[in-house]
Amino acid sequence: MVDRLINTEINAQRIVAVENCFRANGQPLALHGRVLVGEGLLTKVCRKKSKPRMFFLFNDILVYGSVIIHKKKYANQQIIPLEDITVEDLADDDGLKNRWMIKTSRKSFIVCAATPTEKEDWMKHINNCVKQLLEKTGRTPCTEHAAFWIPDKMTEICMRCTQRKFNAVIRRHHCRKCGFVVCHSCSKHKFLLPKLSSKPLRVCTLCYNQLVEEKNKESTSETKADQVTGLDTMISSNDEDSDKSSDEEKQQQWLGEDQFFSTDLSWSSFHT
Repeated sequence: MVDRLINTEINAQRIVAVENCFRANGQPLALHGRVLVGEGLLTKVCRKKSKPRMFFLFNDILVYGSVIIHKKKYANQQIIPLEDITVEDLADDDGLKNRWMIKTSRKSFIVCAATPTEKEDWMKHINNCVKQLLEKTGRTPCTEHAAFWIPDKMTEICMRCTQRKFNAVIRRHHCRKCGFVVCHSCSKHKFLLPKLSSKPLRVCTLCYNQLVEEKNKESTSETKADQVTGLDTMISSNDEDSDKSSDEEKQQQWLGEDQFFSTDLSWSSFHT
């Protein structure tokens, strides 16, 4: 399907139409070899309540945005490279049907489709596009995913101390590491999570202690490695036969609630 649509006029027109919907609020999407595979309205489970979001699946990226005027105007454009995406099937829960999760290194969130068939189609097309992209480009798939933020309404008390009840004074906070809803006292610490942000982020006490412990272990291992390297350098220097080598570490970075629609009508379509 993708190969048939590459560089066709109808595909170019579809992509231009998507760009026009985002207008100045979005990035240009037209790119040589890029194909718009499908599009549709999904319900995104957010922190406070579920909200409709328009999703566009391309053969290399997934784009979504807030709905301003249905099929005419969207805002808050988000672009996720497909190699960073893993989808996970979820059972119906808490009144939300046809749930599934989009997991990425920087953000993981739950979406709901209008029908079971639509959910199946979305997951199948995303998996197929990811597989074809990896095979064609040799890119490395994401193996570590950000935690899903538990919605505020899922708990009335701190999920760590299980003592403080949330109210106008005791506010809810989210740990960026585990996604739990916690109180201020249980989330006083911040820690640098490079894959999520260049600045230290709020984490709960439990995650903070675990992260510090992991960092200390890494520091100890690096110190031992440096000591071994130093000894090897001395030996090599004495033998007057030293080989210099270096490993370059490459970090991949991103390019870049309404109620659930209780209807039997499909809100998504895929191009064939």
